[in-house]
Amino acid sequence: MPWPVALFAALISNPSLADISTSATSLSEVVVTASRIDLLGRAPTASQGQITEQEIRLRPAYRVGQLLESVPGLVVTVHSGEGKAPQYLLRGFNLDHGTDLADYIDGMPINRPTNAHGQGYSDLNFEIPDTLDGLDFAKGPYDAANGDFSAVAAIHQHLADEIANQIVLDAGTLNDDRVFIGGTRRLGGGTRLLGAFEFAHVDGPFVPADNFQKHAAALRYSHGESAAGYSLTALYYQGKGNFSTDQPLRAVQEGLIKRFGTLDPSDGTRNERLSLSGTYAARGVDWEFSTNAYYVHSRQTLFNDFTHFLEDPVNGDQEQQDEARSLAGGAAALSVLSRIDAVDTQTTFGIQGRYDDVYLDRRHTRARVVLSYCEAAQPTGPAIAYNVGLNACSEDRVHLGDEGLYATNTTHWSAWLRTTVGLREEFYQAQDRSFIPLADGELFSGMRDATLAQPKGSLVLGPWSNTELYVSAGRGFHSDDARGVMQTVPIEGVPAAAGPTPLLVREDGEEVGLRSDLLAKTHLQIALFNIAAQSELIYDQDQGQDQASAPSDRKGVEFSAQYRPSPWLELNADLSFSRARFTTHSLAAYGFDGPYIPNAPGFVGSIGALVDGLGPWCGGLQMRFLGAYPLVSDNSQRDAGYSETNLEIGYKVSRRLSLQVQIFNLFNVKANAAAYYYVTRLPGEPAAGLADHQNHPLEPLSARFSAFATF
Repeated sequence: MPWPVALFAALISNPSLADISTSATSLSEVVVTASRIDLLGRAPTASQGQITEQEIRLRPAYRVGQLLESVPGLVVTVHSGEGKAPQYLLRGFNLDHGTDLADYIDGMPINRPTNAHGQGYSDLNFEIPDTLDGLDFAKGPYDAANGDFSAVAAIHQHLADEIANQIVLDAGTLNDDRVFIGGTRRLGGGTRLLGAFEFAHVDGPFVPADNFQKHAAALRYSHGESAAGYSLTALYYQGKGNFSTDQPLRAVQEGLIKRFGTLDPSDGTRNERLSLSGTYAARGVDWEFSTNAYYVHSRQTLFNDFTHFLEDPVNGDQEQQDEARSLAGGAAALSVLSRIDAVDTQTTFGIQGRYDDVYLDRRHTRARVVLSYCEAAQPTGPAIAYNVGLNACSEDRVHLGDEGLYATNTTHWSAWLRTTVGLREEFYQAQDRSFIPLADGELFSGMRDATLAQPKGSLVLGPWSNTELYVSAGRGFHSDDARGVMQTVPIEGVPAAAGPTPLLVREDGEEVGLRSDLLAKTHLQIALFNIAAQSELIYDQDQGQDQASAPSDRKGVEFSAQYRPSPWLELNADLSFSRARFTTHSLAAYGFDGPYIPNAPGFVGSIGALVDGLGPWCGGLQMRFLGAYPLVSDNSQRDAGYSETNLEIGYKVSRRLSLQVQIFNLFNVKANAAAYYYVTRLPGEPAAGLADHQNHPLEPLSARFSAFATF
């Protein structure tokens, strides 16, 4: 009997466990709305927040990654379908698959530096949504505890220590089906054992069908609380399927494919992930200590055909991207509280470290079959090599070490003034060995290292009339792909005229904002921000990789509000406006015709309602908005963005049975979930190809029906 089934059988055999339920993280003296914890008087910035388990449970989400849209101003979309890391957009950044958005789960980093497909790749498909227990987020480079990829935002997701013993069955109109089985057994003395298993299948509207299949399992042993206890967790995930990347608009207009079709039906993915992690925390009257450790092994294979017959007019341009990664690391932090006269102060000292051992390759394929060393067999005559060597094919072994030391001090100088100052020092090492011979026949092997000091600080005034004012500034960073830094894969680096690719890219931010509870039953946050990056990462479709590019700057304003007119209803709105521009005077050196940053949206928003405790009813309504954005640097080609309305309605039939329906894209909006503008070539077209819009359509109107049974 498989262990998840055996565990569940043991759980349901003990009826005393029937009333176990997931709850938001226990915190003292906080105000909890349906969706967010009020941080007035505690937060160091205007844009920091905590999302409760309630909002995650009530928010309609087509895929697990969209649960992160509970973070104000964040859009999570896709450009290839299921089985791949989603696209993240926040504060005027197209963060691709995770660059400048640091993701953690129980302190374990999700981002993958020097990834086969995208720097900072953050694939959330391994997560089981039923086991999540809220999240914390911090925007901007103002928290010294956040390191690589966190300059725009960092999200810390939490796993539940307890969930109800339950079976969940989902069935959707786009052939999206799911079975979840899980529960908790209390072992006495505050010790618990949680087990969960999920199988999911998604076809979607695409032709051929995505046929994405997911197997995921979780086993968690925990004792005590998050602030005074420990946990041991094992997670496993396997996923595979097809997907449709962004497709040329003219292929649809000319009838070569349907709107949800693909020119290369053999594109797809295979993924596997196993992790072991542990946490420990203790506290005394005037101190707190926490530590965690983790080991992750993952394997990834992607088959992508972005440019079709542009590079290889015979076999097509499909490439296979492979990665095998072993990641180990941990962190520890000690906080000490003290009082000098009437001044209260808290100082935290922390250390973090991770080590990645990564094998990566990129191969030229046709229908998922590797063409030997990127050589293509011809109908007559010898094989012809297409960019043999570093451009079309690569094979590397990369070792990465990242150590961060930090200290933070928060001082309450008076009832209306407090400060938070911090300093983080990063030590980063990268070693790369290429297995593709250079022009002289030698194999490249190189090493780089870098350090970066990151000062940070916040000044908080108030509260006056339940309102606080914040001024924040700080430095963060993202690492660059080690292969681009060492030029073993030249496309990873900026053009030679623009200088070498830095290993650590500085990103400086400033923010002014307020947080207010002045209006009855309303929580309001406003933040004006600026982020200047030493080097922008942009997407290069020819290689399916991120490319280090020109320096950039974002300016914008965010507005977030939650209004709770009754105990069972919350209305919320999150609006973000931004202006993104390259700031270099040498645009031509980077191959740009103008200062506009491709795929950087000027507006992101959501308006919604959450219902919980209205008799047997609960649910959520969410309207998502992604504003228009430029597709090229001179702003001559744009995409209109999209709006989408999702609805969730739940009804509790009895104490042990609940039913739910989710409706996605309620008004059947026909738009692009992602769009680009670049050169591709279809059969019979000029050898140089044609520049065109490349679109991935938003899923049409669909519904998903669910039944929850607890035992």
